Amino acid sequence: MQRPQTIPRTMHAMLLDAPHTPLRLAEIPVPTPIPGQVLLRVEACGVCHTDLHIVDGELNQPKLPLVLGHQIVGTVAALGNGVQHFQIGDRVGVPWLGWTDGDCPACRRGQENLCAHAKFTGYDLDGGFAEYAAADHRYCFPIPAAASPVATAPLLCAGLIGYRTYRMAGERVERLGLYGFGAAAHIVTQVAKFNGQQVYAFTRPGDTAAQDFALRMGADWAGDSTVAPPEPLDAALIFAPVGALVVEALRHTRPGGTVVCGGIHMSDIPAFPYHLLWEERVVRSVANLTRQDGEEFLALASRVPVRTDVTIFALEKTGQALNRLRAGEMTGAAVVTIG
Repeated sequence: MQRPQTIPRTMHAMLLDAPHTPLRLAEIPVPTPIPGQVLLRVEACGVCHTDLHIVDGELNQPKLPLVLGHQIVGTVAALGNGVQHFQIGDRVGVPWLGWTDGDCPACRRGQENLCAHAKFTGYDLDGGFAEYAAADHRYCFPIPAAASPVATAPLLCAGLIGYRTYRMAGERVERLGLYGFGAAAHIVTQVAKFNGQQVYAFTRPGDTAAQDFALRMGADWAGDSTVAPPEPLDAALIFAPVGALVVEALRHTRPGGTVVCGGIHMSDIPAFPYHLLWEERVVRSVANLTRQDGEEFLALASRVPVRTDVTIFALEKTGQALNRLRAGEMTGAAVVTIG
């Protein structure tokens, strides 16, 4: 392992000790990268609804105590044995998918996002709400040295999961509905407009701030999730963790259209009449991401180019960012900056 002498022995991190408890600022040892890992000096880490689901106990098997955060941008500070693709000083990004076994049936089918033994950043593995983080080099993406860490961080989950959700809608989509207009939707909107599609944004009833934000980001129409769009949708992407929105989206999706659930957790989907699904409508989910998703999306994001709308929080204010996200007070993405 290459380990410069400037790396301290301890670091500040925001720890989750148990679900339903506030994060606390703690001083803990700097991780030592094992073979195949890189140690990153964290520059920025995005805040995600998945972090909320972990804190609120809806994803209920995290390692504890836990450093949350899975949209990490940092520079390589040390290399574990066997790392050849990165050098000290390189800027890299770390996504939600942090490790797979490479040998289970899903991995052999090319579906590493469904690996039976996968480990996830900020859930099974300590994440990026800290001054340093260790990550498997195989699941790190190169980030240009000139890129803004703050602007890039949301691309690593909101962008990547949003992109996979977008792709699952299919190719013949002229009118795209987005339910829940936050970090993922404001990125997907830019990709859809780049591809010449119409975007219809649905928000919480009465959330005119989010509707105005959607229009500023390029949406062709924005309104409450309880109303019909001007035209039937070819596909709908659901980013809000509200199961009832599946039914609403089906009501407004044309025959043969697709409704894609983009979240890792969602409240129960209520019963609905069969005729809403009939005529070959499809409801499907998205789970995690693959490294190919990351490579494709990051290349596309630079061509669009995708611009992220970001609210910045200091490390010790991470809990405040989560509370604002829970309350629906965020537009765009929240990012914690380190140092």
